[in-house]
Amino acid sequence: MFQIYLPIAEMSVDIFLLLGMGGAVGFLSGLFGVGGGFLMTPLLIFIGVPPPVAVGSEVNQVVAASVSGFMAHWRRRQVDFKMGGVLIAGGVLGSIFGVWLFGILRQIGQIDLVISISYVVMLGSIGTLMMVESLRAILRRRGGTNVRRKAHVHHWGHGLPFKMRFRTSRLYISAVLPIMLGFVIGILAAIMGVGGGFFLVPAMIYLLGMPVGVVIGTSLFQITFVTATATFLHATSTQTVDVMLAGILTLGAVFGAQFGTRVGAELRGEELRGLLALVVLGVCVTLLWRLVAEPASLYALSPTGFH
Repeated sequence: MFQIYLPIAEMSVDIFLLLGMGGAVGFLSGLFGVGGGFLMTPLLIFIGVPPPVAVGSEVNQVVAASVSGFMAHWRRRQVDFKMGGVLIAGGVLGSIFGVWLFGILRQIGQIDLVISISYVVMLGSIGTLMMVESLRAILRRRGGTNVRRKAHVHHWGHGLPFKMRFRTSRLYISAVLPIMLGFVIGILAAIMGVGGGFFLVPAMIYLLGMPVGVVIGTSLFQITFVTATATFLHATSTQTVDVMLAGILTLGAVFGAQFGTRVGAELRGEELRGLLALVVLGVCVTLLWRLVAEPASLYALSPTGFH
């Protein structure tokens, strides 16, 4: 076994285990078209990485992954920079608030519990919704029905003040909505170490009404800056960013994503969503079991105060 010492996590881990985890999550990212941060953080917790370090380090990895995807969409002119800028404004504020809240929860000794519960709720909700949607799509396909639904409808949010024109997205809506949306994503990045694309992309389509062609590129543009802000704040205020850990995971994820992309091209969309739903629900159940199961030891001593 090739052990490597992680200075911020204050533990030694097999480097091939970390490369394998990065590769596996990268494979899932390429296969399903998701960032993978919402899966990597729980996996790091499973192998004993303190939850605050898992969050701080994973949000650093999300930055690297988002930059790569953003550059690809930028070259194709699939980014609405004006919308992205408004989302970033809200996201930076959300990151600042989220890191502040992270620090408060860590001081009172509740950050581990909050991170775990947040993941159980988030993964359980996302996994269930994805599974239901996947089953409905499969049943519609087998039944020979293909109902076309509107991408979005006008609601109370479109009547809010401070309207702006977003020419790339062909929208004229209130800036309040994207700012609020960015604020939520910023909190998710700071507290859970995720880019938030699983929440942001559907919201941009169904809530803001953006064309699908520019949604992913704009989402990655926003996520890049918001997660970079969260990483900087965690590194300077909570000291939970382990660059060694993030670098190894990123290396594995780069290779895994290439294979995942090739396999994903062979599967139908509803089948991919169903498989991802099973993975998400599996991680959710494992986290929930760790929360409710009786621990092997009632007390654990740690100089960092993480356990």
